Amino acid sequence: METSITREGIIRTMGAPRKYPDELRERATRMALEALADPDRSHGAIVRVAEQLGVHREALRAWVRKAQAEGQDASSVSADRDARLAQLEKENRELRRANTILKQASAFFASVPQ
Repeated sequence: METSITREGIIRTMGAPRKYPDELRERATRMALEALADPDRSHGAIVRVAEQLGVHREALRAWVRKAQAEGQDASSVSADRDARLAQLEKENRELRRANTILKQASAFFASVPQ
């Protein structure tokens, strides 16, 4: 914990910085970038998204600035999300197929006399 005294003589105590999960950071950044890209929702977007997700608004503002500096925008984040979704759907299909094969093999070996 850090304590500081302002010019006015007010003592301020700052807690340790919070560590947010990477998934929350990515989601918050994506939501903020999408809101900022929409002219109807851009005003107050960072504060609104921060309140919705329970993160500090200045932390979210820093994440958004970093994403913008790295060249990310709402469309690239959306494209990344779409690619991830496609990858997960493919993996899901493969796992379902493997599960079906294992069930059939299990039923076959259960019916074979020992």
